[in-house]
Amino acid sequence: MLKKHSKFFESLFMLADMAVVAASWLGAYAYRFSVDPIPVRHGTPPLRPYALLLLAILLIWPVVFRAFGLYRPRRIGTRLKEVADIAKACSTAALLLTALTFFYRQFEFSRLIVLYFWILSIAGLSTVRGLFRQGLGTFRRLGYNLRHAILVGWGEVAEEVVHRLREHPELGIRLRGCFLDPAVGAQAPGSLPVLGSLAALPQFLQDHPVDHVFIALPLEAAPLLPSVLKGVDDAPVDVRVVPDFSRYVRLGGGVEEFDGLAFFRLQGSPVYGWDRVLKRGLDVLLAGSLLLLLGPLMAVIALLVRLTSQGPVLYRQERMGLDGQTFPMLKFRSMYPNAENETGPVWAREGDPRRTRLGAFLRATSLDELPQLCNVLKGEMSLVGPRPERPVFIEEFRRRIPRYMLRHMVKAGITGWAQVNGWRGNTSLEKRIEYDLFYIEHWSLWFDLKILWLTLWKGLVNRNAG
Repeated sequence: MLKKHSKFFESLFMLADMAVVAASWLGAYAYRFSVDPIPVRHGTPPLRPYALLLLAILLIWPVVFRAFGLYRPRRIGTRLKEVADIAKACSTAALLLTALTFFYRQFEFSRLIVLYFWILSIAGLSTVRGLFRQGLGTFRRLGYNLRHAILVGWGEVAEEVVHRLREHPELGIRLRGCFLDPAVGAQAPGSLPVLGSLAALPQFLQDHPVDHVFIALPLEAAPLLPSVLKGVDDAPVDVRVVPDFSRYVRLGGGVEEFDGLAFFRLQGSPVYGWDRVLKRGLDVLLAGSLLLLLGPLMAVIALLVRLTSQGPVLYRQERMGLDGQTFPMLKFRSMYPNAENETGPVWAREGDPRRTRLGAFLRATSLDELPQLCNVLKGEMSLVGPRPERPVFIEEFRRRIPRYMLRHMVKAGITGWAQVNGWRGNTSLEKRIEYDLFYIEHWSLWFDLKILWLTLWKGLVNRNAG
């Protein structure tokens, strides 16, 4: 029955996909020759050649989609991953289509139609599949189209598997029970029924219909894994192993695949590839615009600093940024020259007597930070990120606060999640690190924009500034 259901949904998906593909091709033709503002040189061509080419499209697309695994069961998998696979498959198929039209010399097909078709097909297929899976999820919540699963394991990771599957009833996966090792005296995760010991697993799979086996052994029970896998060798079930690495995941953890080999990344920067390019683009665009907009104000502040106290207008202080590299961070000088000659390196505090009268105002309003826009343009800082600290303090911090150095996996920022939540100046360092790591773990371009908005809304004037 399972195979019949799988074949039915595979056929249903394929029919829906081909309907969307056909509609996208005809829609691209209609848009190009009826709506498109780009002029058509030789008038509207006949529909017949494009309709004939559609036959080739309806042959190419299913083959490519099957090669990309788009008709395999995807109960466990993200929507984003399916959209990415659809985009890759459509791109590959579009290249094959372009090659086909290139070798067909009897008629010149519009390249713009192929481009519009590519865009429409990705958008249409992603939307239709999303709606279909939404409806299928509702169907499964009502108790239809279910798959039966068992869990082999105990401990925290097994508890997490039970929790996640129960949290997502739209997957249609129902856990029938678990198998434990009686020697360890473990409790059944999630109060599941205990179906037997590990040794009883092979016989159970022979006697009962099971679709999925989840193996979630604690790390100390890893030596049992070969015998568990041997017990499921002859069973026609999907087997998934959930490794017990969660306790060692530090930051940005995930699974990567390289040439058929799986890598478990326990920590890493979330800002890489195109994300890094986009973040850098936002920094350059906004920092450059702000320097042009605030240039007159900065010139006035520089003049006031010069007139109200002796010493340089700008203060350069060594700070630590990305990958632990140091750089000279710029600020408008807010203290008297040689302010640390007697005290040595110390944190500024509220009512600090080393401040000038103008400096107290600049620090309270964060206007002393404006020259750091130049650090952003140079690539030493970002608009948003953990605030950089002085290397002289960092050795103490890294000994005192676990995971402190992980904040240097992204560029330091002029503002950050900790700052807009009030953790700046002479406040709890532990709370600042907590918020900095939350920012790194949940980074996105939208998160950066939210922090920039909150900085404008409530982060400029600060009562904790020293």
